[in-house]
Amino acid sequence: MSERSYSIAIRTEIPVKFYNSVGPNPRVVRMFMQEKGIDMPMEEVDLRGGENREAAYLSKNPFGQMPALELDDGSILTEVTAICEYLDEKHPGGDLIGNTAEDRAATRMWTRRVDLYIVEPMLNGYRFGEGLKFFTPRMRVMPQAADDLKAVAKEKLVLLESQMQGKPYLCGDRYSLADLFLYCMVDFAAGVGQPLDPGMSELTAWLERVGQRPSAQASK
Repeated sequence: MSERSYSIAIRTEIPVKFYNSVGPNPRVVRMFMQEKGIDMPMEEVDLRGGENREAAYLSKNPFGQMPALELDDGSILTEVTAICEYLDEKHPGGDLIGNTAEDRAATRMWTRRVDLYIVEPMLNGYRFGEGLKFFTPRMRVMPQAADDLKAVAKEKLVLLESQMQGKPYLCGDRYSLADLFLYCMVDFAAGVGQPLDPGMSELTAWLERVGQRPSAQASK
């Protein structure tokens, strides 16, 4: 495995290591770090080759998921929202999580809604559909559920479209982790059979707005 560092918008360094791979989940953290100006060592894990399911990585993250953040005491953080909130607390500044209790609550509310109602069915629809061959040896798959899961994600995107009227971002005027998280997932889904309906004008404009941010380009 090789290590490499991203060097865009470097503002500070922290004594940790980020286990990176292809896929939308690691991209969320990379994009978050770009927004925060954080640089750290990154070790690539060959997700396609199944390296995340081998003993060396499983000793760090028994769930085998990507990404993971190794702290300087050797402990491991997983789950993208937990990693992003940790990085935000260690390097305060900006408004991705929120600078008040009300803003932080709004960010967490929208991130939870996005994750539970859109991302989970969207990604499982892909895993059980277009990604079935890849995921069958790696997890329990339910191909009979693929179409329904995709339909659930689309229904919730329609609901979200109605909630975006007059708002540039999910939390209103404030760009947040919720936008970043949803952007990475919707951008990924577009390439695996679940493009955003162009008739959703609010979300289409939102997708373009977020996609123009330097962090969106740098995190690809």
